[in-house]
Amino acid sequence: MAKGFAKIFYNSARWKRCRDSYIQQRRMIDGGMCEECHEQAGFIVHHKITLDESNINDPDITLNHENLSYVCKDCHDRFEGHGVGRAAKAPIVIFNEEGEPIGRLEESQLPP
Repeated sequence: MAKGFAKIFYNSARWKRCRDSYIQQRRMIDGGMCEECHEQAGFIVHHKITLDESNINDPDITLNHENLSYVCKDCHDRFEGHGVGRAAKAPIVIFNEEGEPIGRLEESQLPP
Protein backbone atom coordinates (compact mmCIF):
# COMPACT_ATOMS: atom_id res chain seq x y z
CA MET A 1 0.00 0.00 0.00
CA ALA A 2 1.26 3.46 -0.87
CA LYS A 3 2.63 5.64 1.89
CA GLY A 4 0.72 8.82 2.66
CA PHE A 5 3.02 11.14 0.72
CA ALA A 6 2.72 8.93 -2.40
CA LYS A 7 -1.04 8.41 -2.54
CA ILE A 8 -1.68 11.48 -4.70
CA PHE A 9 1.04 10.37 -7.13
CA TYR A 10 -0.24 6.78 -7.42
CA ASN A 11 -3.77 8.06 -8.06
CA SER A 12 -2.62 10.53 -10.72
CA ALA A 13 -3.42 10.19 -14.42
CA ARG A 14 0.31 10.67 -15.17
CA TRP A 15 1.27 7.58 -13.15
CA LYS A 16 -1.60 5.49 -14.51
CA ARG A 17 -0.61 6.33 -18.11
CA CYS A 18 3.05 5.59 -17.38
CA ARG A 19 2.25 2.32 -15.61
CA ASP A 20 -0.08 1.20 -18.40
CA SER A 21 2.43 2.05 -21.12
CA TYR A 22 5.18 0.18 -19.25
CA ILE A 23 2.97 -2.91 -18.91
CA GLN A 24 2.14 -2.74 -22.62
CA GLN A 25 5.86 -2.45 -23.43
CA ARG A 26 6.64 -5.51 -21.30
CA ARG A 27 3.81 -7.48 -22.93
CA MET A 28 5.33 -6.74 -26.34
CA ILE A 29 8.77 -7.87 -25.15
CA ASP A 30 7.99 -11.10 -23.30
CA GLY A 31 4.26 -11.39 -22.83
CA GLY A 32 4.37 -9.54 -19.51
CA MET A 33 6.40 -12.03 -17.51
CA CYS A 34 7.95 -11.09 -14.17
CA GLU A 35 11.28 -9.36 -14.77
CA GLU A 36 12.74 -10.96 -11.63
CA CYS A 37 11.85 -14.66 -11.70
CA HIS A 38 10.72 -14.93 -15.35
CA GLU A 39 8.33 -17.69 -14.20
CA GLN A 40 5.10 -15.90 -13.33
CA ALA A 41 3.12 -13.17 -15.03
CA GLY A 42 3.85 -9.63 -13.94
CA PHE A 43 1.43 -8.20 -11.42
CA ILE A 44 2.74 -4.81 -10.31
CA VAL A 45 4.98 -2.09 -11.70
CA HIS A 46 7.79 -1.60 -9.20
CA HIS A 47 10.07 1.44 -8.82
CA LYS A 48 13.70 0.26 -8.65
CA ILE A 49 14.64 3.44 -6.77
CA THR A 50 12.22 3.53 -3.86
CA LEU A 51 9.99 6.56 -3.87
CA ASP A 52 10.31 8.84 -0.88
CA GLU A 53 9.43 12.40 0.04
CA SER A 54 12.59 13.74 -1.59
CA ASN A 55 11.98 12.24 -5.04
CA ILE A 56 8.19 11.82 -5.34
CA ASN A 57 7.98 14.95 -7.53
CA ASP A 58 10.92 14.01 -9.77
CA PRO A 59 9.60 12.54 -13.03
CA ASP A 60 13.08 11.17 -13.81
CA ILE A 61 12.49 8.83 -10.87
CA THR A 62 8.72 8.40 -10.75
CA LEU A 63 7.82 8.22 -14.46
CA ASN A 64 11.03 6.94 -16.05
CA HIS A 65 10.68 3.49 -17.63
CA GLU A 66 14.35 2.87 -16.79
CA ASN A 67 13.41 2.98 -13.09
CA LEU A 68 10.52 0.54 -13.46
CA SER A 69 10.19 -3.22 -13.50
CA TYR A 70 7.13 -5.44 -13.97
CA VAL A 71 7.17 -8.11 -11.31
CA CYS A 72 4.91 -10.82 -9.89
CA LYS A 73 3.48 -10.39 -6.41
CA ASP A 74 5.84 -12.98 -4.90
CA CYS A 75 8.93 -11.17 -6.18
CA HIS A 76 7.52 -7.74 -5.28
CA ASP A 77 6.89 -8.86 -1.71
CA ARG A 78 10.56 -9.84 -1.38
CA PHE A 79 11.77 -6.28 -2.00
CA GLU A 80 12.80 -4.41 1.14
CA GLY A 81 9.78 -2.75 2.73
CA HIS A 82 7.29 -4.12 0.22
CA GLY A 83 6.40 -7.49 1.68
CA VAL A 84 3.17 -8.58 3.21
CA GLY A 85 2.35 -11.83 4.93
CA ARG A 86 5.34 -14.15 5.12
CA ALA A 87 7.86 -11.76 3.56
CA ALA A 88 7.12 -9.07 6.14
CA LYS A 89 6.58 -11.59 8.98
CA ALA A 90 3.18 -10.04 9.61
CA PRO A 91 0.43 -12.21 11.09
CA ILE A 92 -2.19 -13.67 8.79
CA VAL A 93 -5.64 -12.65 10.02
CA ILE A 94 -8.47 -15.18 9.86
CA PHE A 95 -12.00 -13.87 9.22
CA ASN A 96 -15.41 -15.44 9.83
CA GLU A 97 -18.20 -15.55 7.23
CA GLU A 98 -19.35 -12.07 8.25
CA GLY A 99 -15.90 -10.63 7.56
CA GLU A 100 -15.02 -10.10 11.21
CA PRO A 101 -11.53 -11.00 12.40
CA ILE A 102 -11.58 -14.10 14.59
CA GLY A 103 -7.91 -14.89 15.02
CA ARG A 104 -4.52 -14.87 13.43
CA LEU A 105 -1.69 -17.16 12.47
CA GLU A 106 1.87 -16.23 13.21
CA GLU A 107 4.73 -16.94 10.77
CA SER A 108 5.64 -20.10 12.70
CA GLN A 109 2.11 -21.51 12.19
CA LEU A 110 2.10 -21.16 8.40
CA PRO A 111 2.73 -24.21 6.24
CA PRO A 112 6.17 -24.38 4.59
